[in-house]
Amino acid sequence: MMTRRVALLVPLVSFAAVAAFTTPAGAVSADSKVSVGSPTTPYLPNGQNEPALAMDANHPAVLVAGANDLVDNAPCNGSSCDLTPDIGISGVYFSFDSGTTWTQPTYTGLTAQNGTTHVGDIHTLPGYLEHGMSSHGDPAVAFGPRPGPGGFSWANGSRLYYGNLAFNLSTSPGFKGASAAVVSRTDNVQAAAAGDQSAWMDPVIVTRQNSALLSDKDDIWADNAASSPFFGNVYLCNVAFRSVGGAPEPLMVASSTDGGSTWRQRQISAATNNAQTGGRQGCAVRTDSAGVVYVVWEGADIHTRQSVFYLARSFDGGSNFETPRAVANVHDVGIFDPVSGRIVFDGFAGTRTDSFPSLDIANGAPTGTDATDTLVLTWPDAANGLNHEQALVQTSTDRGATWSTPVNAAEAGDRPDNPAVAISPNGTDVSLVYNAYLDSFQRTTANPRRMQGVTRHADVGTGGTLGSFTTLNRAAVGDARGTTRTLNRELIYDYQYAAAARDYGAVVWMDARDAADCAAVDAYRQSLINGAPIPAPSPLTACPPMFGNLDIYSGSFLDPTP
Repeated sequence: MMTRRVALLVPLVSFAAVAAFTTPAGAVSADSKVSVGSPTTPYLPNGQNEPALAMDANHPAVLVAGANDLVDNAPCNGSSCDLTPDIGISGVYFSFDSGTTWTQPTYTGLTAQNGTTHVGDIHTLPGYLEHGMSSHGDPAVAFGPRPGPGGFSWANGSRLYYGNLAFNLSTSPGFKGASAAVVSRTDNVQAAAAGDQSAWMDPVIVTRQNSALLSDKDDIWADNAASSPFFGNVYLCNVAFRSVGGAPEPLMVASSTDGGSTWRQRQISAATNNAQTGGRQGCAVRTDSAGVVYVVWEGADIHTRQSVFYLARSFDGGSNFETPRAVANVHDVGIFDPVSGRIVFDGFAGTRTDSFPSLDIANGAPTGTDATDTLVLTWPDAANGLNHEQALVQTSTDRGATWSTPVNAAEAGDRPDNPAVAISPNGTDVSLVYNAYLDSFQRTTANPRRMQGVTRHADVGTGGTLGSFTTLNRAAVGDARGTTRTLNRELIYDYQYAAAARDYGAVVWMDARDAADCAAVDAYRQSLINGAPIPAPSPLTACPPMFGNLDIYSGSFLDPTP
């Protein structure tokens, strides 16, 4: 039976590969594999998700990506496909040719890729083992100027910041609490990409830890416009669950004025999470050319009980923040899944989803001189109901005081999820990426759940007016059922990223083109949906070899309307 399933898959994969290599006009590289250090088989090591992307504003051809990368984990042991304790999952990837090719370096740390935990080659962030931690995903990356004797200056070079969560090692805990927000840094991305572990500084714990704290969903940004009075400041936002069980959960922002060596943390939202106030999640942080800090997150309007995006600004380099206010109404996508206990997008036992914000600002980096300071904000929205989701985009040209009416940036017929947006530093172009689901919500695992990455572009006119979105690329189609997270659900979830220069935009997305569907796992998931569980299968013996494969791909596209 397995052999027949693999044979049936081959024509689909071959067709997808042909589609992937049809390069659109104007593309630098429409379809490049980012997660190049991972094997194609078996699961867990062939799975990645939640990609992040940063562009060096002073050297726009330099890109760095991050992702949750299971490359160093042990393969499934029978039906057990849990993450291996103490193994890091924060993958890092480098490109020096605008995303045409990518490098995933090898360092030394704890790995279990051969089935046994030991010190050896790793393909994730280094330096965590030595500090009693494992890197644990939720990646966020940003470039800023390097500090020097005269302060921050692009003349000193560029500094890469990689924010992520960290867990304690079971043998020698490095901090109090369940998880911490931690930042890794390097001033030499070429050496880091070549596998020079010494190119990385020691990871720094940003959050103030206590025995119950669980930090989650961080984002990071460095003030990269030389026109800013706070040029070089670094900001990290995250939600701080003050108990492992959840509530209360305030939105926290930490700032650093010394290149990430020390941090000051502030609470900028209420902490309560109850039927009256709701909770909060999914932050994004950026700065404009004058150094104003913008933090957006999803929360609940206490009066209407509706999901909204809140915006809080700081005009003094993050020392103080104004009272948050709602800037968008949000109709959350997805349906509650009784199998996984999560909100899912494509079907039961499927892809976890959310309506988190993606934010960018045309701040004129690296100098700030041609900034329009237009803000652009996107999210997936279900105002029109299930199977009619939209990727909504709105803009502001007055520092977030007022916003344009949201427009749907998705192509007709797509069910868009996890959209991400970037605006060129001079405010003329917007790049957008999302995963397009091509089938309606499934209550059975018998049918394919087709998805593909889609990149779109729009010009920005006077007053931040968005032109029509046009499609730059539709990536190869995959079947989300072939991805997995502990067998009871799929691996695709939470967020993707985009970045933009004056002449091109770059995006990263989760890509299932090489994921092989597994009949045994489909049957197991269906039994959970039906409420009559059968024994979980052993993927390494019951599934095609490439079951579980989920990759990160990138696309880079020249401005189609220069």
